[in-house]
Amino acid sequence: MAANDEFINALKTANPLEDVMSSYVSLKRQGRNKVCNCPFHSEKTPSCTVFPAEQNFYCFGCQAGGDVISFIMKIENLDFVEALKFLADRAGMEMPEHTRQSADNSERRTKIYEMNRLSANFFYLCLLKGHDKAGINYFRQRQISPQTIKKYGLGYAPASWDMLANYLRSKGYNENEIADAWLGSFGRNGGFYDIFRNRVMFPIVDLRGNVIGFGGRVLDDSKPKYINTSETPVFDKGGNLFSLNFAKNSDSKKLILCEGYMDVIALNQAGFENAVATLGTAITPAQARLMSHYADEIIVAYDSDTAGQNAAKKAIRHLSDVGVKTKILRMDGAKDPDEYIKKFGRERFRRLIDGSSDAVKYMLGQCEKDLDLTAEDGKVEYIRRTSDILAEIPSKIERQVYISVVSAKCGLPPSVFNEHIDSMLRNKSKNQKKNEWRSIKTETILRKDNINPDAVRNSAEAKSEEGIIYYLLNNPEDADKISEIIPLEYFVTAFNKKVYSVLLEKIKNSEKFSVSLLHGEFNPDEVGRITGIQHDPNNEGINLKYVQDCAETLKKHRHTQDGDISDEELRSLFKSKNRLKE
Repeated sequence: MAANDEFINALKTANPLEDVMSSYVSLKRQGRNKVCNCPFHSEKTPSCTVFPAEQNFYCFGCQAGGDVISFIMKIENLDFVEALKFLADRAGMEMPEHTRQSADNSERRTKIYEMNRLSANFFYLCLLKGHDKAGINYFRQRQISPQTIKKYGLGYAPASWDMLANYLRSKGYNENEIADAWLGSFGRNGGFYDIFRNRVMFPIVDLRGNVIGFGGRVLDDSKPKYINTSETPVFDKGGNLFSLNFAKNSDSKKLILCEGYMDVIALNQAGFENAVATLGTAITPAQARLMSHYADEIIVAYDSDTAGQNAAKKAIRHLSDVGVKTKILRMDGAKDPDEYIKKFGRERFRRLIDGSSDAVKYMLGQCEKDLDLTAEDGKVEYIRRTSDILAEIPSKIERQVYISVVSAKCGLPPSVFNEHIDSMLRNKSKNQKKNEWRSIKTETILRKDNINPDAVRNSAEAKSEEGIIYYLLNNPEDADKISEIIPLEYFVTAFNKKVYSVLLEKIKNSEKFSVSLLHGEFNPDEVGRITGIQHDPNNEGINLKYVQDCAETLKKHRHTQDGDISDEELRSLFKSKNRLKE
């Protein structure tokens, strides 16, 4: 349900797009506009442009776009009504009564938030007051204090098939709703059972304080060790981080990235509130981008075993892609941060952080493992391993420093090593171009457009439609004239036809038109496409004459499809030509 135009305009005025976006990304001026690395995909060269005059943004890389409402919907994973509430709270504004009535999707999300909150409280009470003491004994054995248990809302899921499900039923939720929140599941025999059973529970809380999911750990060595909430309308395990709700309030501009919940909790209890962890999966590009919003430096504190070190290498790559300085923590004498603090104390861990290794230096050190650098084959393998790392360093000066270090180790003149790396970079550039061209050719053959699928079969007509939409977006005062030049029925592609129809209706019924008024009719990706049309540099300079040409293209298509031209269509053609001359 869309809010009224007056409220949306006031909300946008109170939340300038540049101010809101600057809380998440670093904006740089470029002429009249501002640019930044897109927060919705990993990149090193800014492709996201903010247009202050229009109060919207568009990424020419991933096609995300829209206004401040679209931005908050995407970056905070909110629906339309929740985004309005978020921005209203930010500006200290009161939501109009009728905008508080959530649409179906918003109601669904609200129910899941409520069930998660109730379940977190249920698990917490089971831990502290339940007859089964297995959960509280586990946390005591792990030296977790009562204060930390309360802070994180830790809990215990009893070894019962349906204790939580029965509790949620008593609160008015049915089995389909419980399953939608991934708290219960239907069995093969038709029964309904709790997903989390006989596990200590870790509520996952978002930056607004909502419980969005859970991690559940077994109390013994059985498998699977952890069960995490799967994807739900409020939870994306690849786009959130455990304990970021606490870490974001830390005074430090560093984040400590851990592998598990217990590592984070142990660090937090020891005074390191800036610790976070991924949610049962390897780090994703989205999580790397999320961390870059809150820190200038990430210290990777993964387990010291082989799996942990391989995961650390992957984390370094993703963090490098978003331009964040990365360091590696080496924990000699302990397998993870939790064990290290228990054995050596927090002050020694703090010194460990201060002495953490630069990520490149760490990876180059790893290249020496199992190699005899006095042997020829050892030197060759060392050069091969280090070359792959050096070729990934974007700064030529920084690359030169490490080339000097590596060449000294293998007895190779720096100039020779430098030529070798330069050759690798040239070949890499050629291969990238080949891959890009191959992708273009493949896309041409197997082109797919999920937003406007009709455009693939009707490319000329879709381009003409976009020209008309572009003119209408940038000249809403000419809406009546445009609607006479090209009636709605001549549009060929379903998406563009809907855009044209909604634009004409919104412009007609709104005192001040903006893209914000389209949110009730289109999802964020669709709003992004419309914003892309509005700012397409290929459309610059479109005038009424060009709109007329676009209209002719659409009318010819209609006549080709229908055969003979009707008297009404003939009159429409002459009418649009005469209208243009006026």
